[in-house]
Amino acid sequence: MHILPPHLPKAEHAKRTLAASVAIAAGLAAFAAAADTTVRVLRVEISDVEKQYYEDVVTEYEAQNPEVDVVFEYIANEAYKTRLPTLLQSDQRPDIFYSWGGEGLRDQVEAGFVRDLTDEMQDGWQDLYPESAVRAFTLDERIYGAPLYATVVGFWANTALTEQAGVDIEAIETWEDLQRAVTTLRESGITPAVVGGQDGWPMHFYWGYLATRLAGGEGIEAAKQGENGGFDGEPFVRAGELLQSFVELEPFQSGFMATTYERASAMFGDGEAALHLMGDWDYIPSKERSMSGEGVPDEDLEFIRFPRVEGGAGNDDSFGGMNGFAVTRDASDEAVDFLRFLLNEENQREAARLGIFVPVAHGSEEALDTPYARKVAEILSESNFHQVFLDQALGTSVGATVNDISGDLAQGATTPEEAAARVEEAWQFR
Repeated sequence: MHILPPHLPKAEHAKRTLAASVAIAAGLAAFAAAADTTVRVLRVEISDVEKQYYEDVVTEYEAQNPEVDVVFEYIANEAYKTRLPTLLQSDQRPDIFYSWGGEGLRDQVEAGFVRDLTDEMQDGWQDLYPESAVRAFTLDERIYGAPLYATVVGFWANTALTEQAGVDIEAIETWEDLQRAVTTLRESGITPAVVGGQDGWPMHFYWGYLATRLAGGEGIEAAKQGENGGFDGEPFVRAGELLQSFVELEPFQSGFMATTYERASAMFGDGEAALHLMGDWDYIPSKERSMSGEGVPDEDLEFIRFPRVEGGAGNDDSFGGMNGFAVTRDASDEAVDFLRFLLNEENQREAARLGIFVPVAHGSEEALDTPYARKVAEILSESNFHQVFLDQALGTSVGATVNDISGDLAQGATTPEEAAARVEEAWQFR
């Protein structure tokens, strides 16, 4: 039998019991609501090794924050670019999404889809990264994303094949050197290079890098302001001319315009070509996609810079990505907290140790274990300007045009002058 304290009247006890019950119920409801907090992260499709890395990070975060459930979702690269705008407008929008920054991010910010992280970044978070990395996600002095890693596009080389043909990979320093290497490889019965022309963006690496070599990062920024003829200017026309003269050497595999990036990556991993112009991220995927699952043996694998172009203003610039994540407008504070945890120095050091990518957090490069990752870090450290992929830096619509003209140039379906004019027109009407 429950006995009331002698000093407490029944009516008062009833009130207190009810209040306590309400408080407990409210607390349980709040706990239940907190336990139901889900953070959805949308990411471009990646290697199994990187997926496991994210799973480990999530496990650690959820152990520290049992009220939060973090879920990663993946979409293939090309599909991601087309599906993201639709997802951001829907009720199924993610809380955190993978971003390349640049004009593409600006479009999403201006549409009201992205959360401003400027205030959160002031609490020491921003200090983890180089200024150039944060700049990729800064628009009008406001920060709308956080950097994960930098990528560099270069030539992956199978030295077993190049040596068989008598080509010295380390001697490829100029565009003419590359052309001579392609001719030698072809004459030796070896496919010089693979490319996933069907997806557009891999072919844009040729036109985009040539444009960067010729115009330089500053020249590309000037073109955006309409200076020196804009994107209709001489460097961009010349980039098309060089690409077409390169294709005349028959550097690519048969049916290269019907080949996806994933297939080209696998072909390189299977030793079907000597070169693959691709980002440094392809190290693990090309191995996983190969028939053996092992890819080109490390002792036969090199990563080299894109060659210099005579008279180019951007011969000391690099070309690639500054990749990171943005948070959607209505996402919870827990989403921001998880993103900060994901991108902290400790987790970025672990990514470096695993050789997944080259992180941008200060000091994380010290943990880089593979010679390819160290080469990327070296290229970045020596670069005067890191030009973000043109199909990202110029925004979604202009980027699509850049990808289209790159494929058209490779097929001889347009002239260099027409291609440059199409990019300029797209930029004017973006």
